[in-house]
Amino acid sequence: MTTGDPTTIRRLYGRRQGHKLREGQAGLVEELLPTLSVPADGPLDATRLFGDDRPLQLEIGFGAGEHLAGQAAMRPDHGLIGCEPFLNGVVGALGHIDRLGLTNIRLHMGDALEVIERLPDASLDRAYLLHPDPWPKARHAKRRFMNAGPIALLATKLKPGAEFRFGTDHPIYCRWAMMIMRARPEFDWLVEGPQDFLVRPDDWPETRYEAKARRQGHEVWYFRYRKR
Repeated sequence: MTTGDPTTIRRLYGRRQGHKLREGQAGLVEELLPTLSVPADGPLDATRLFGDDRPLQLEIGFGAGEHLAGQAAMRPDHGLIGCEPFLNGVVGALGHIDRLGLTNIRLHMGDALEVIERLPDASLDRAYLLHPDPWPKARHAKRRFMNAGPIALLATKLKPGAEFRFGTDHPIYCRWAMMIMRARPEFDWLVEGPQDFLVRPDDWPETRYEAKARRQGHEVWYFRYRKR
């Protein structure tokens, strides 16, 4: 990915399922997921996904879906696309969607690049990459989404003025991400002082990974970038 080609490394993940699903969870996968899944092929846009021309947001690796569901609840007139390779995470998101009665989320169980490549240029109003797997060993750095190729691709899909948010509690990934983003001419870092990257914005719902990091005494960093 460091070559600038987002397709250089296509498998960014390991296991796709953890613990066995309970009966209710399996039911959500069998009944609710098919109604919310991103179509498997062809171009994607708001009209195809949601039936109208609405603002689009994308979350790359949504974990258990707390942030995705929170954003969808705050902005019912937006369409949220969530990409997550792990079945247990998808089940978590389905639980939030079902409990809150959300109708403005579409899910892709797989690599986010498979969706991003199919979106029109300048179609996203906001994108999120929150607490991704840090792949801390140097030999695994190419597996990180935060690399020149994927970020360049994402930049083409963001509207001018759109926001890209990145969060992590891992110091290695934090330093790596700052290096990658500093080299991207498409983005301005929205920062005036330390509070801008040390304090979570009010419209940034907490994820369970962030909560766990804080319980373990880790510092968490919040980055906001605007597409030029």
